[in-house]
Amino acid sequence: MTAEPDAIVESDAAPLGVSARPPRSLARAFWPIAVTGAALALVPLWLGDSRLMMGLAVDALVFGAYAIAFNVIFGSTNQLFLCVGALAGVGAYTSAILPDRAALPMAVGMVLATALATALGGLLSWVAVRRSLDVIFTGIVTLAFSLSFANLVLGQRELTGGETGLLVSASADSFLRDRVAAYYVFLGMLVVFLVVFRVLQRSHIGWAFRALRDNELSAELAGVAVARYRVYAGLIGSAMLGITGAVFAHSDGFISPSTFEFGHVDVRVLVMLAFGGLGTLLGPVLGTVVFAVVDEILVDFGQLRTVLYGLLVIALFLGFKRGAVPAVGDFLRLLARRARSRVGRPV
Repeated sequence: MTAEPDAIVESDAAPLGVSARPPRSLARAFWPIAVTGAALALVPLWLGDSRLMMGLAVDALVFGAYAIAFNVIFGSTNQLFLCVGALAGVGAYTSAILPDRAALPMAVGMVLATALATALGGLLSWVAVRRSLDVIFTGIVTLAFSLSFANLVLGQRELTGGETGLLVSASADSFLRDRVAAYYVFLGMLVVFLVVFRVLQRSHIGWAFRALRDNELSAELAGVAVARYRVYAGLIGSAMLGITGAVFAHSDGFISPSTFEFGHVDVRVLVMLAFGGLGTLLGPVLGTVVFAVVDEILVDFGQLRTVLYGLLVIALFLGFKRGAVPAVGDFLRLLARRARSRVGRPV
């Protein structure tokens, strides 16, 4: 027995967040992406004279791309991948090492790096599915992978530079080293990722994602191939992480274990997505913008910021399971409905 997309009914209460069905109209479905891209394209006109501020803007876009990739994996299929930084690091180190050691063109190195990150992410999803791991145990397995990757980078000093880091020489004369050019490259990637996410939402894959996220048992009974679609999410999200890490390595020119460590990447991405809204289209972007401002305000707190972010993640998941922004939106809509009902009552 198989279920047609229109036969899949969304649950009213998803445990880890739920997004509304995407609009049927193409214009309504994609105009938020166009507006977001146009607004972000104006940032260099404001910050272009400051290399420091443009560097922060580039970092914000990189984390926005990470958050969208994580939204595909976790926000769509409840797979808690606590290896966002590790998969991006696989892309970064592979794309940096291959042109230097194997004399491959930079573009080829990026493609191979993305393929490797994609394969590893798909393998992690496959293991989680085959072992029937729930959200928590999937998080534990992927966290173990993240820690193993960090130890591998530290142990292979001759390849990775160890704790001192690695200079990326293949792109020394590339346009990616220019902050404004790099900003627009990452903005283009961000927009493409949003388009991919929206296309997935509108396709049969998106229907399956929503079904298995809201109620996995009901989805299986309806004929949705839960295992297959979870692996799809792992492959797509990991590909996004791999290519983002690869481009970042050549843009920044220097990578180290701290660039992709769990506290620096995964905790922040969790905060961004939990704030902006799990499974939503623009939630990762909104969470990234807010986080970039808050992170700059808390810069003097040093490592204490990570503790604060961890507490914030706990508070957001306990208090706002769909995300802070969707919760506020629901509250405002409730107030509006009550106000309209009061106006319509006879005196």
